[in-house]
Parts: sequence; C-alpha cells; structure tokens
Amino acid sequence: MVSQQLTIAFIVFAAAMLFTPGPNNIMLMVSGLNYGFRRTLPHVAGVTLGFSFLAAVIGFGLGAVFAAYPVLHTILKYAGAAYLVYLAIMIAISAPADTGEAAEGRPMTFIGAALFQWVNVKGWVIAVGAVTAYAAIASYPLNVAMLSILLFLVGVASSITWVLLGTSLQPLVKSPQAVRVFNVVMALLLLASLYPVLKEP
Repeated sequence: MVSQQLTIAFIVFAAAMLFTPGPNNIMLMVSGLNYGFRRTLPHVAGVTLGFSFLAAVIGFGLGAVFAAYPVLHTILKYAGAAYLVYLAIMIAISAPADTGEAAEGRPMTFIGAALFQWVNVKGWVIAVGAVTAYAAIASYPLNVAMLSILLFLVGVASSITWVLLGTSLQPLVKSPQAVRVFNVVMALLLLASLYPVLKEP
C-alpha cells in the first residue's frame, strides 16, 4: 500500500517537474516549430533516454561522488550555463524551416540531446530529488530501476507534448519574420531559465 502511494506521488512529482518549462522543453518546442514532428524524434529519444539513464547512474552511486566533492557541482553548474547560452544563441539566429538556409540546418541529434542531460542543471535537480525522496518506492536496486523507467515514461509524454505544441504553432507562425521572432523569444526564455540556477550559492 505504501509502495503504491509512493508510486502515485512520484508520478505526480515527475509530471510536475517534466511538463513544466525548462531547457529541454523549450528546445523541443522550438524544434517542433522549425523542423516538424518527425525530424524532432531523435531529439525526443535523446532527451528521454538520456535523462532516465542519468537518473539511474545517480541512483546507482554517482550522486555520492558529487556529495563528497561539491566543487564538481559548481563546475557542472557553470558548464551547463555556458552551454545553455550557446544553445540560446543558436536558437535565436536559426532560420525558418522553409528557407534554403534552414534546409542546411538540422535539429539536435540523439547523441547531442542525450549528452545535454549531463549539463542540464534542472535535470540533475529533478534526478537527485527523485532518487533521494522516493527511494522507498521499492528495495534497492529495484527502486532505482523503477524510478528510471517511470521518469522515462513521463518524459516521453512530456517531450511529445512540447514537440506537438511547437508543430501546432506552424500554421500560426507562417512568415519567416514571425518564426525569427518566435525563436528569439524562446532563446530569451531559455536564458531566463538560468536565473534560478545561477542564483543558487
């Protein structure tokens, strides 16, 4: 009974964390608008598999390394922030999908999206919070496996929702100028998502 209640509580926690705006979701929405649903699927796979793998690695012991060496957390925080600034610039200057220039561009790859999870500070916060707060969902190591699988399933639903949100905007954002404005606004939101991270001591 306790395990069932914890499972439900964890799913609610995961949905609240993974469906809210953050670096992954903003980039997925922008990719959905600029490249469409099908071309964004490798990005979706990289986010969902990469994040659930990160959670599993933390659950199986990497979190203890960061607890023992807090300087690694600081390095990760600023490396992730620098990469997010780079991604925001790339989004802001990206061309609309129906132009010749954009035809040469491409959405984030599976590998790129999976590796991004390791410098996504919001992802680390969610993964560490999930593993520490809901470890009693089952006995070790089954608990880590369950948490990772549930994060993957909720992550798939969240990622697809954000991509579909982006693709649904395609009829509304028809002109190249409108797409550029949208990309710039999304880039600014991506930068704004850094504020809570950098505000931490």
